[in-house]
Amino acid sequence: MANSTLETHQKELWGQPIGLYVLFLTEMWERFSYYGMRALLVLYMTTSALGDDDRGAGLGWTSKEALALYGWYTMLVYVMSIPGGMIADKLIGQKKAVLYGAIILCLGHGVLILTDIWAFYTGLGLVILGVGLLKPNISTMVGGLYKEGDIRRDKGFSIFYIGINTGSLLATMMIGGVVAKWGWHAGFGLAGFVMVLGLINYIFGQKYLTQVGDFVPRSNDVDEVSYGKLYSNLLVSPKQLLIVGVLLLASIYGWYALEWGFGLLFIFLTAISALLIMIYKELDSQIFKDRFLVLLLSFIMVIIFWGAFEQAGGLMNLYTETKTDRNFFGLFEIPTVMYQSLNAGFIIIFATIVAGFWAKRKLKGKEASSLFKMALGIIIMGFGFLFMVFAAMEFEKSGTSSMIWLVLAYFFHTLGELCLSPVALSFITKLAPVKYASLMMGVYFAASGLGNKLAGLVGESASNYGEYSVFSGILIFTVIIGILFVLLLKPLKRLTHAAEDNERVMHANDNLGL
Repeated sequence: MANSTLETHQKELWGQPIGLYVLFLTEMWERFSYYGMRALLVLYMTTSALGDDDRGAGLGWTSKEALALYGWYTMLVYVMSIPGGMIADKLIGQKKAVLYGAIILCLGHGVLILTDIWAFYTGLGLVILGVGLLKPNISTMVGGLYKEGDIRRDKGFSIFYIGINTGSLLATMMIGGVVAKWGWHAGFGLAGFVMVLGLINYIFGQKYLTQVGDFVPRSNDVDEVSYGKLYSNLLVSPKQLLIVGVLLLASIYGWYALEWGFGLLFIFLTAISALLIMIYKELDSQIFKDRFLVLLLSFIMVIIFWGAFEQAGGLMNLYTETKTDRNFFGLFEIPTVMYQSLNAGFIIIFATIVAGFWAKRKLKGKEASSLFKMALGIIIMGFGFLFMVFAAMEFEKSGTSSMIWLVLAYFFHTLGELCLSPVALSFITKLAPVKYASLMMGVYFAASGLGNKLAGLVGESASNYGEYSVFSGILIFTVIIGILFVLLLKPLKRLTHAAEDNERVMHANDNLGL
């Protein structure tokens, strides 16, 4: 008779592994610190160096300068997920990577309390490194809580996503008030304090994660990953070497044609592209090759989505501050930062509803593939910018715009996000080869980072073309891209080789003879 006693790491709560809620709370406090920082960053940089209100002195930068650094910062936060995933895969495992990332984040936010410019750059650098270690690996650990074919995986990621946005909601609701009363650096300090809470939660929740994220050294193992060997094999792979050579030449040209930062970025992306090309070549079956290709194509949707969506922290943030009537029925003025809580609030309300809708649709045999949901997410998010177009038109006509346009824009952005972001995270854990799981999660977040940089570049263009043109352009472009991927859905689904066709509910006791 099989042992029917569930071990601690197998225990469930509300139909999900308890370990999910440990990771939920850890990510919640990490996202509080990140989104709190994000909400403040552009406003802090564009505030007068002498200070123009109770928030104290800022850096006195122009909007264009602030949006440029915002783009680099939010990109690097996610791009560092690639080396973060590699470090976990090769050296320490996901569990320790999350731990070390949390510690570095605590240090980074602590440094940002200081008012010196060196502390500002040092703190941002430490936050970038910390998120790079924590973000891809905690998401991979969520996937590791579920067996292959468990339909609960998508809902689990949606619940995890609620944690992300609970942190965002709390941050944007609280930090604005803290900054208004005690100044910018008190807000940075609060972000650091809650990150300490996340670290404590993670440490004390380890008993529910005993078989998830551990590093397993491999020697003379067919599953061993050698990035050095993959790069060296490039030298005896003429076709692949030619592609990488062309990319490298383009990167060098970008170094001289643009600024050095873009040159370094292009060279880094070339190095990652070379690695992905060789991984594809080395995969030992056509099924794995096809799934890997689909995964890479899905990252195009990720880049485009976040390139549009992340206007929330940049251009839309500035638009709210300078051109939106924030007066609430004559009673008080709503702080700009608090408007970003709309996205998080909508996610908390609708995340499980949207996830449940898709799960029921799939069980009924209707179209509910990850690719379809992601494409639809881009279209829905794109329509959100229609309301920002209306806002820009109203401002041109009357010199101000109603906050209702922002509310409607954030609502549609949220519905689009729920169709794409948690779905994409789950999709990676389904299609990525096991031995490259953390790396591919890192590539996903790097794609998100490129989207963030794209958002900064698009936001900067508003100083030349105006908000109306930028918002209209985003609307048209995203809808077209989403429709294009819907039209390509059937051939792309064939390349997944039925990876999502046999999903069902699978509990921990399914392998215990019960």
